[in-house]
Amino acid sequence: MATTTAFLSALVALLHLVAGAHGIGVNYGTLADNLPAPAAVANFLKTRTTIDSVKIYDVSPQILQAFANTGISVTVTAPNGDIAALGKMESARQWVVSNIKPFHTQTKIKYILVGSEVLHWGDTAMVRGLVPAMRTLHSALLAEGIRDIKVTTAHSLAIMRSSIPPSAGAFRPGFAKHVLGPMLKFLKETRAPFMVNPYPYFGYNGKNVNFLLFRPNRGLTDRNTKLHYTNQFDALMDAVLSAMKALGYGDVDISVGETGWPSVCDGWDACSVENARSYNGELVKHLASGKGTPLMPNRTFETYLFALFNENQKPGPIAERNWGLFQPDFTPVYDSVIMRNGQRPATPVTPAGPATPAGPAVGGQKWCVPKAEASDQALQANINYVCSQRVDCKPIQPGGNCYAPNNVRALATYAMNAYYQANGRHEFDCNFSNSGVITATNPSESHHQSPKCDFFKDKT
Repeated sequence: MATTTAFLSALVALLHLVAGAHGIGVNYGTLADNLPAPAAVANFLKTRTTIDSVKIYDVSPQILQAFANTGISVTVTAPNGDIAALGKMESARQWVVSNIKPFHTQTKIKYILVGSEVLHWGDTAMVRGLVPAMRTLHSALLAEGIRDIKVTTAHSLAIMRSSIPPSAGAFRPGFAKHVLGPMLKFLKETRAPFMVNPYPYFGYNGKNVNFLLFRPNRGLTDRNTKLHYTNQFDALMDAVLSAMKALGYGDVDISVGETGWPSVCDGWDACSVENARSYNGELVKHLASGKGTPLMPNRTFETYLFALFNENQKPGPIAERNWGLFQPDFTPVYDSVIMRNGQRPATPVTPAGPATPAGPAVGGQKWCVPKAEASDQALQANINYVCSQRVDCKPIQPGGNCYAPNNVRALATYAMNAYYQANGRHEFDCNFSNSGVITATNPSESHHQSPKCDFFKDKT
């Protein structure tokens, strides 16, 4: 009898683990010139891994066709530039007819994301149009007879005003009242998840590495709830929940659109194969356990790891090209515990793509500047966004020390760098919809700023 009871207990535990593992997806980016064909990718994920969902950053017909009849769900993204059009019913229906209906239902399209991190990178018009576009696209899907695809969007954690302690998590006031409240109302009505992109990596300071990587550590105790946290992922997720509760929407599901850890950096000790293996591997185990978080016990989260491949054409620092779980030939970069038939040993990792000058090593000065190919229109949008985010833009206004009439690039350089410096000098704070890059060259030297314009001094 004791043996039978033990067997049943073990079986229940195993079934719980398998059930908890459901919902592990991956972001399938394509900024590389050496990636396998989408059909090969779909077959590899289906036959060799436990991945059951992918998220793409567009509505690629080749990828949607490749995943037809695989059982793997696909989340697609309507580009930020489509938000204005999606706010109009006729345009939204045409978008659905062109991009979704040809593949529905052979391809299991689960979500449509309206834009990517719009509150972080979008201009004022884009931010204001986000929720109306989500509602209109949802109505357009229904009008076209599609009822099994949900509409949502993914957020960087720049939407948070505070996240420490987790019980005091709060959204930025302007976003909370005018955007996130109405958005959460829509998500609750349609039973769609609130999607966030938590990256403990960006909080690395050398002293908290074990807390970030799910390794044994003292942990932190929330002074309000007395709940104990042993990893940063749980703390960030509970901070988001607290912010949602403050708006009255704590019952909306939360999913993770992106999270991961790069295996190679520009001299920064945060990055290594071992750290990437620890974060992604332990995260998958943590999610599979069904343990949940201190504020959300026994809860699982649909999660998309970032990213499937190392992508050799991604701009910016070397780290940007080395977030992948796999090399383009499907060789695992490290054991991320997602292989079905045993993980092949990791091969020595080399930086993906050509070595290009990028951000300096830790301790050196670094600035955020526009990419050479960035258009004046994109740069003006960056200026508008930064100056709406409580960043001091007086120096680039007429009469200011850094004012440069008829030189939008110089003005954008100031604005983008001001935002980057003010928000902690994270890599994602210099993305600006792929129009920014981190540099070790003082931009005041190339823009011939007035000696009084000393903003470009590194503040650290």
